[in-house]
Amino acid sequence: MAEMNAEVGQGKGVGLSFRLDAEAGALFASVRPDPAAVPIDEAWLRARLAEEGYGTLRYHPMAITGLLAQYNSGAAVAALKLGECVDASFSIAIAPDGLQALLTIVPAQGGRPVAQEAVFAELAARGVTEGILPEAITRAIAAGMADGVAVARGRPAVPGENGRLESVLPEARSRVPHLNASGQTDYRDLGDILSVAPGQPLMVRRAATAGTPGVTVFGQAIPAHPGKEVAFAAKLNGAQPDPEDPDRLLAEVAGQPVVVAGGMIVEQVYTVAEVNMATGNVSFDGSVVVRGDVAAGMTIRASGDIQIGGTADPCVLEAGGSISIKGGALGGLGRKEHADSLIRCGGTFTAAFAQQARIEAGDSIFIDDMAMQCDLAAGNHIRVGNKRRGHIIGGRALATLSISGKVLGSPNRIATNLEVGVSPATHKRMHELAKTRDGKEKQLLDISKLLAFAGHNPGRVDPAMVERARNTAKVLADEIQALRDEEQSLAELVARSQQARVTAEQVLHEGVNVQMGTLHYSVSGEHGAAAIGLNDGVLGLLAAGDSPSP
Repeated sequence: MAEMNAEVGQGKGVGLSFRLDAEAGALFASVRPDPAAVPIDEAWLRARLAEEGYGTLRYHPMAITGLLAQYNSGAAVAALKLGECVDASFSIAIAPDGLQALLTIVPAQGGRPVAQEAVFAELAARGVTEGILPEAITRAIAAGMADGVAVARGRPAVPGENGRLESVLPEARSRVPHLNASGQTDYRDLGDILSVAPGQPLMVRRAATAGTPGVTVFGQAIPAHPGKEVAFAAKLNGAQPDPEDPDRLLAEVAGQPVVVAGGMIVEQVYTVAEVNMATGNVSFDGSVVVRGDVAAGMTIRASGDIQIGGTADPCVLEAGGSISIKGGALGGLGRKEHADSLIRCGGTFTAAFAQQARIEAGDSIFIDDMAMQCDLAAGNHIRVGNKRRGHIIGGRALATLSISGKVLGSPNRIATNLEVGVSPATHKRMHELAKTRDGKEKQLLDISKLLAFAGHNPGRVDPAMVERARNTAKVLADEIQALRDEEQSLAELVARSQQARVTAEQVLHEGVNVQMGTLHYSVSGEHGAAAIGLNDGVLGLLAAGDSPSP
């Protein structure tokens, strides 16, 4: 007030007074002309109003302008309505899903705040009875304003968990690809083959759960979606449900347990000291373990896994599962006498080293030391280098998601051709799946029409035909779902492949050529740790940290 008095003494505000009419809820200004008055501006006027306790009122801009004009011109003002007291107001909105009531408060302007009782009354009037939050209401009123603050919350329904098949053998190998969220797999040593005995438990089936119902803020129940049940596949070689407990799967024969879609199979294991001219070629419906070496020119074919304890000279190895070679794989690329040598598996290939070898893996290829002048192709990842050197030198490597090594190429610029991304075969498979699914959906629609007709016209359709139609419809529905699942998996693979990378963890040499679809990049000069991938649609060098490694 000392500053205000000084200003008044200098002539500012002389003759200006204010009066608050409590009954009308309005502030009036009066001016008594005085020759000693000094002109004032809006900033001074608002500061004066705030000092006198009227700063929060709602003012009329035209009234402010008029008052300043009349005061500065020396005109008298009897009672000019300058502003008014406005009470706070509030509204409550209900979220579309009925799970929240949201409070909005427009602050008071010199008027009364929102009363807590009024908010509770409005909630009751709106039919809100569930999950009211008194503390949230108190805090919002104390703050004097709110913008969509939740003052009542319902409970969303929790969907049930899907049924699942759970292995009781954590060491069992899997023929079902397992990738993490970024599409990476783990470097793994397959180790020794696990074996089970007849009657040994393999898996248990966990039933789906019903879920937990929810409730809206109006007290209305929200039903929960139950989880999807799962069942053991109809045919699992070497395994069968427990006659006393259909939710438990038992080994039927002795052999190697392998996780597959719909359960677990048991493959017999054939063990041999070595494979050479003396033992002959091996063809076995199950898994094969070779404790020693595989001689040049020999062939091993197995529906399961192949595990070799020594070295594989140029030969043919074909496995439905994975192939593990403790030593190395020597191939016949560039050598006429061993031109037919090939290593192919549906799962993962691992070896200490590979030289001039042609290797194809449905999942990934992991080589510890070196891949020299090889032809490698993997469905997901190729990684060279774990505890040892990790060199990829020369040859060709193709993988959908990543190719990585400690050193790519060589100082003498040997051509090393690397390709990442989805292959044309994957796009062809997606097209075939869609075409097959369309055909089965048409069949299911026709059968559904027959069943609908039978339901509306009892006795007009042979009951045996109706039963066959129901069974066929169930089989078709299961097949369609399986096709959709595979289509979704391939679509996700295509999406992940856009982030495919070629990574050199230590050195990237000139002579390395990278292909991704129609895009091509040739490394020029020598680089340290680096990655090659897409950046804004252009294939080129990236920071090594931008590259995911399996």
